[in-house]
Amino acid sequence: MTTNAPLGTSTATVDPRMQSVGIQEAGGKSPAAPGRPIGSIIGKIVLWILLIGFALAFMYPFAWLLSASFKPRGEVFDNRLIPNTFHPQNYAEVFQQLPLLAWVGNSLLIAVLAAGLVTISSSIVAFGFAYFKFPGQGFLFGLVLASMMLPGAVTLIPVYLIWNHLGFVGTNVPLWGANLFGSAFYIFLQRQFFLGLPRELFEAARVDGASYWGMFWRIAAPLSIPSFIIVFIFEFQASWNNLQAPLIYLNFGSIDHFTVPLGISYAMTAFSPGNGGQGDYQWVMTAALLVTLPMLILFAFGQRYFIEGIATQGRKG
Repeated sequence: MTTNAPLGTSTATVDPRMQSVGIQEAGGKSPAAPGRPIGSIIGKIVLWILLIGFALAFMYPFAWLLSASFKPRGEVFDNRLIPNTFHPQNYAEVFQQLPLLAWVGNSLLIAVLAAGLVTISSSIVAFGFAYFKFPGQGFLFGLVLASMMLPGAVTLIPVYLIWNHLGFVGTNVPLWGANLFGSAFYIFLQRQFFLGLPRELFEAARVDGASYWGMFWRIAAPLSIPSFIIVFIFEFQASWNNLQAPLIYLNFGSIDHFTVPLGISYAMTAFSPGNGGQGDYQWVMTAALLVTLPMLILFAFGQRYFIEGIATQGRKG
């Protein structure tokens, strides 16, 4: 017997077994499908073990330093993470034995000046290479990149002679003054960021009568805050940890003018038994721990922009 069915439908009887197979194929897997493969679970366990192992390896020096800062003089190098004798007085005594606040203040001033100046100067040069098209642009940019291949030791003596001729040796000016002229690495980094900005924004601004300086400050700079923060953090860290330049330009006169790395190096020598000291390295460990706090605070406040900038650069390929 024939029945009238709507157009496009079939009156054929569907085998329940075939219907079950169709549901399984459409859903991707049946409710009775086996769980995650054993190999995948083992792989994740091994990965977690490796990550935890590397994390502990990287954290061990900091944990050792923290432990040593609470130890008395005779137990500093016993390699115990939990001190036998807690000596929290180290944190009060270190300010009496060393001009630590002066060193931190000097390093903060120099690091902020160096990081701020190199961020602004490098971004201006980078914007010029990213926006303007002119003959010889590739060649000039190649020269900027080629300067990164030149070891710092090659220019060490000529640069010192320049600063000495200008009368700035013995001051902190050479530690941040050179950043007025930018840095090849930061110019390259920020140029890549500027190239990712839509050029239509700048063309529209030019139509509206904006100057090149206005396009940089009102369009390029606000849209490139992550790159500015990345450069600032990189240079701040480099300046904060720099020992060579202060050793050359500040190793004259009062120790109150030292930076943190130079001051800790001086303390290591002053407390050494070979130089007449008593081996009071517990104060050196305490000072070393305290001077790491500004970098931790800086990264804690800037990590969101730092990660955002790295991710943006990665998406650009």
